[in-house]
Amino acid sequence: MNDVEDDVEISFPVKFLGRVEVVRPDGIQILEEAAQNLKTSDEFSSEKAAKKSKVHLFLSLSGIDILENKTKFLLYSCNLSTISFCAVHPSSPKVFGFVAKHPAADTYHCYLFQSAKFSHVLVSVIGDAFRVSKKEETHRVGRDIKVEALQHKNKMLQRENDKLKRRLAGETDD
Repeated sequence: MNDVEDDVEISFPVKFLGRVEVVRPDGIQILEEAAQNLKTSDEFSSEKAAKKSKVHLFLSLSGIDILENKTKFLLYSCNLSTISFCAVHPSSPKVFGFVAKHPAADTYHCYLFQSAKFSHVLVSVIGDAFRVSKKEETHRVGRDIKVEALQHKNKMLQRENDKLKRRLAGETDD
């Protein structure tokens, strides 16, 4: 039985400030630049249209889903394995964000949110979920390596067994 349930998720109501393509996968400077970019972005862009809308941030061991508050329409979904950085904005403690790699392209996006109460908590929870996810992944990889090693050992023993059977059969024929 698994120590952690697979489908456990928590939800936080937050204000979605927007999503910005960034040049690097991590660093507090990336978060600051993304926030600055949102302040000066084109008012007709699709990212701006989704800005400052209330959303629910759903966090599970598989990833983060961003759902529009009223319609529950899925705006974005990020697998935890694609997230490379998460922090509270240093000069705006109500603002936090995370950087995730786009699943189909070699680009990164910074997702920015605002929460009067939960910024620090959310960054901590996202970090904890990321660590647990990585630990589970490492554990699975470790099990796969053990299985592979045992299969190899089994083949070697079968060959040795076949060789000994042939030798034994050769001695009884004499």
